[in-house]
Amino acid sequence: MSFVHLHVHSHYSFMRGIPDPETLCRAARRAGMKQVALTDRNGLYGLIFFLQAARETGIRPILGAEVETASERAVCLAKTADGYANLCRILTERHLNRDFSLFQALRQFGGGLAVLTDSIRMLQGLGRSVDGYAELRAGYPFRSVLEAARSADIPAAATTGASFLLPGDYDFHRLMRAVDLNTKLSRLPPSACESPSAWLMPPDRIRSHFPHIPEAVENTARIAGSCDFSGGFGSVISPGFEDLDNGGLMDRLRERVREGAIRRYGSLTLPVRRRIEYELEIIGEKGFGAVFLVMEDIVNQAPRTCGRGSAAASLVSYCLGITHVDPLKYNLYFERFLNPGRKDPPDIDVDFPWDERDEILDYVFKKYGEERTAMVSNHVGFRPRAAVREVARVYGLPEAEIKAVTDRLARLWYWTGEDVETMMKTHPVFRGMKLGDPWPEILALSSRLRNQFRHLSVHCGGVVITPRVLSNHVPVEKAPKGVRIIQWEKDQTEDSGLVKIDLLGNRSLAVIRDALAAIRRHTGRIIDYADFNPLDDEDTKDLIARGDTLGVFYIESPAMRQLQKKTGRGDFEHLVIHSSIIRPAANTYINEYVRRLKGEPYEPIHPILQRVLGETYGIMVYQEDVTKIAVEMAGFTPGEGDGLRKTLSKKRNHRRLTEYSRRFRAGARARGIGSRVIDQVWEMILSFGGYSFCKPHSASYAMVSFKSAYLRAHYPAEFMAAVISNQGGYYTTFAYLSEARRMGLKVLPPDINASDRHYRGRSGELRVGLMQLKGLRGEALDVILSKREQGGPYDSFESFIRRTGLEPADLRILIKAGCFDSVAQERTRPQLLWETEAVRRNRPRPQTTLDLFSQETLRIPDLGSYDFHAMLRFEVEVLGFPLCAHPLDLYEETLRRVPRIHAADMHRHVGKRVTLVGWWVTNKMVYTRQEEPMAFISFEDRTALFETIFFPPAFRRYASRFSPVRPVILRGKVENDLGAVSLHVESMQAVVKAGQSS
Repeated sequence: MSFVHLHVHSHYSFMRGIPDPETLCRAARRAGMKQVALTDRNGLYGLIFFLQAARETGIRPILGAEVETASERAVCLAKTADGYANLCRILTERHLNRDFSLFQALRQFGGGLAVLTDSIRMLQGLGRSVDGYAELRAGYPFRSVLEAARSADIPAAATTGASFLLPGDYDFHRLMRAVDLNTKLSRLPPSACESPSAWLMPPDRIRSHFPHIPEAVENTARIAGSCDFSGGFGSVISPGFEDLDNGGLMDRLRERVREGAIRRYGSLTLPVRRRIEYELEIIGEKGFGAVFLVMEDIVNQAPRTCGRGSAAASLVSYCLGITHVDPLKYNLYFERFLNPGRKDPPDIDVDFPWDERDEILDYVFKKYGEERTAMVSNHVGFRPRAAVREVARVYGLPEAEIKAVTDRLARLWYWTGEDVETMMKTHPVFRGMKLGDPWPEILALSSRLRNQFRHLSVHCGGVVITPRVLSNHVPVEKAPKGVRIIQWEKDQTEDSGLVKIDLLGNRSLAVIRDALAAIRRHTGRIIDYADFNPLDDEDTKDLIARGDTLGVFYIESPAMRQLQKKTGRGDFEHLVIHSSIIRPAANTYINEYVRRLKGEPYEPIHPILQRVLGETYGIMVYQEDVTKIAVEMAGFTPGEGDGLRKTLSKKRNHRRLTEYSRRFRAGARARGIGSRVIDQVWEMILSFGGYSFCKPHSASYAMVSFKSAYLRAHYPAEFMAAVISNQGGYYTTFAYLSEARRMGLKVLPPDINASDRHYRGRSGELRVGLMQLKGLRGEALDVILSKREQGGPYDSFESFIRRTGLEPADLRILIKAGCFDSVAQERTRPQLLWETEAVRRNRPRPQTTLDLFSQETLRIPDLGSYDFHAMLRFEVEVLGFPLCAHPLDLYEETLRRVPRIHAADMHRHVGKRVTLVGWWVTNKMVYTRQEEPMAFISFEDRTALFETIFFPPAFRRYASRFSPVRPVILRGKVENDLGAVSLHVESMQAVVKAGQSS
C-alpha cells in the first residue's frame, strides 16, 4: 500500500507552514499522490479552500487539525461527519477554555476521529474511545515511542509533519519562525522550528526514514481509507427564527411583508403583488425565510440604516424596511440577489451609524445567543512595508537603515501586486536609492513573506448565526478584543453554506444623524431620516451636478467630483450610474459614457446589447450586466449568468472562465450570432472584470449621497460640523475646514466656553471642537464639559483652574490653541503660559489656588502676544493644522516673487501653460495600460481646490519628492476634459521659506 501524508501544514498554520492549499494540492498531484490531509495547527482556517483546491486538482482530501497545548499534542483526522463536528468542538474548547485538556476533550469528543500522537500515555488512557495511532515523525527520534506503542499493542503511523514542499524551503521556514518570535535569525533556537525533514516527501523517501517499520508507512493508507468524510459543505445553514419550521417562517414572513407593503405603497397594485409573490416563492423554495425575519428584527433596533448590496433589488427587503430604494420604481434586477439556480445563501448588507454598530452587535449576540452567533474573521498577512521591515529586523539591520527604506515604501499609494523586489527596482518612488547586500535577498524574501498569514482579526461587519450550536459547523475562538469569531474569513464562510450577515459601520449615517439633530436644536425643524426624500430638491441636484460634494457620502472623491462636472447631471438616476461606473471595472469607459450622454451617436455591437444596456448608453456599468448579457445573448439561466459574474471576480479563475467562454460562444452561435460579434462581446465582458457595483447597491448608496448633499446645500454649517466631528472622511480635517471657508462659513477657533466636544455649526459659523486638541487627555475634556454644565460658563482663567484642577500639561495645550482668549482679561497667551508654570512650581505649597493668582502672589511679567509665525506654529502643534491663516501664508515672502495664477481662475487658461502654487490635499496613484505608474493629485491654494495629473514622465521625475507638509510650485498645461479642468504637470518645485535651504 502507498504512503499518505496525514500530518501536513499550510500557511494557515500561521508563521509555520508555507504553502497555500492550492499550491499544496498541485504539488501533491505532481508527485503522483492521490490523497493528502491538511492538519493545520489548532484550526481549520483554510479548510474550504483546501476542499476546493482538492476538487480542482483531483486529490482526495482528508480533513483534520493538529491540536496542541503547552504539554499535549495530537493530529486529529475526521473520519465521519460526526467526527468533523467533534473536531470543531475540540478546537473551539482549545481556544475558549483556559483549562483545556486535550486528553479530556478526546475522551468526550473523540468519536469519529483518527488520532495520531507521540503520547502513548494519552492513547492508553483513551483506550478504545478513539481510533488511536502512535505518530512516528521523520526527523525526530521515535525509538522510545515505537517501543512503548508495541508493548501497548498500539499501531504506529509514519508522518513528516510537512510544513513546506521541498527541502530548500527550510530556510524560509526558519525566517518565518524568527519573524514570529521577533528574534534575529542568528539567535533562533532549533527547537523553534520544524525538522528539516518536514517536507512533502514522496513515498520512497518516506520509506528510507522507516526502513524497519514498513507497517507504519502502510498504516497511513489504511487510516486515509477510513476517513470517509470529505466535506458535504455548500448546503445553506439558515439562522433559524423562533424555532419555526419553513412553513411557519413563510407564513410569518408573508404577514410581515404585507404589512410593510401597505406602509410603503398604501393600496397594493398588481405589479407589487406579483413581485412579492414571485420573490416569496423563491425565498420559500430555498428555505431563506429565517434570513429575512432575522434581518428585519435587527434593523428594527436602529432608526437609521442603509440596506445595500444586491438585497436592495428585493421588494421583500424593501417592504421589511431592510432596504430603502423602491426596486420597482428603479428597475432593480432581483435575480442578481436571488434566483432559482442560486445555491449559496443570500448576501444582505446593512449599514448603521459607525458609533451605534457595537450596540447592534451586542443585541444580536444577546438575542440569538453566543453559542449560535459569532463574527467572521479576517486572515491578516503582511503589507509590503511590514514585510520588508520584519525581514530586515531578523537579519539584524540597524533601525535607521530599515526606516530609510520603509519610509519610501510608505509613499506608495497603490500596489499593483508586483513583488517587493521588482517594485523597488522599478518604481519612481525609489529613484536614487542604492541598496547593497543583503538588501536584494531581504527584498526577495519580503515578497515571499507577503503570501503568509500572521494572525486573525475581526471582519468589519460579518456575523454568522446558526439554528443551533455554531461550533458544530466551524471552530470558534476569541479575537484579541474579546469578540467570538469563526476561523473562516468571508469567502470560505459563504462557500461553506453559512449565512453571513454584514452589519457595517457607516460614518455618513452618523453625519446625517448629527446634522439632523443640530437642525432640530437650532431651527425646530424635525426631519425624519426614514421619510426624508430629497430626490426632487433642485438645489441638491444643482450641487451634485456641479461636483460641489466635498463631505458628501461616496461622491466626494476627486474622480467622482470630476465625473459630476463632466456630465453636469445631478438627478438620482444618473447618480446611480455614476456611483458604479467610477469603480475600477467600469471606469475605462467613463469618457465614452460622457460623450454618449451628451448626444454623441454610437452603434451598439448587437441589438441585444442596446436592449440590455440602454439606460447606460450601451456601456457595461453594473455587475448584473454580465448576467443579463449571458442570459439574453447565450441562453444562460440567471443562476449560470451569476456564476459567470462571480468567476470574473475571482483571482484564480482561468479554468472556470475557459469553460464559461466555451458555453457562452456555443449558446450565442445557437442563436445565430456571428463569431466576430461574439468575440467582441466576450472581450467586453472580460475587460469589465466584475469589480463594479450591482445597481441595487449603487442605488442604495446614491440615496444616502442625496440626503448628505441636501444637508450640505441647505444646512452647510450643521453638515460640515457633523462631517468633521465624525472623522474618517476622504479628506483631512484641514481640507474640510478649507472647504468650509470656500462655502462661505466663518471658522471659529476653539473656546473654553463656546466649544463643545465636537465641532458645532450654526448660522454660517463653524466652531472647532475641543476634540481637535492633540494631547488633551480624555479625562480632562470630560471634566471641562461636566464642570461647565454644572456651574455655567468659565468667567476667567483662574476660575477655570479652580473649578477643573487640570494638570499644567493640559492647560498648556488649551492656551496654545487660544481656548482662553475670550476670558483672558487682556492677558496674552505667553502670560497665561507663565501663570501655568507658576501654578506648577507653587502647587506643593499649602496655598489655595486662588492665592496663587492674587496680584500680590504673582507679578506677571510684560509678555507680548505671539507673532504671526509663532501663532501658526503653535496651532499646528496642538490642532494639527494652522487655523488663523492658510499654511501658504507661512511662505508668503518666497511666493511673492513667484508669478502665478490662482486656482479659481484655471478655467480661464485652458490650453495655456501656467504656474500655480499648491498645498497637497489628497492623491491617487494608478497604472497605465503599459503598466507605468502615474498620479492624480489634488492641491489647493487660498482660492480653490484644483486637480493635477502627473503622467508617467512627470511622475518618474517627481514621485520621490512629494510631501504633504510643504507647498510646491507646479508648472504645466491647463486642459479641459469634457468639462473637467485640470493641470497636466510638467515640472514641480518645492517651496522653502525665505532664508531656508531646500
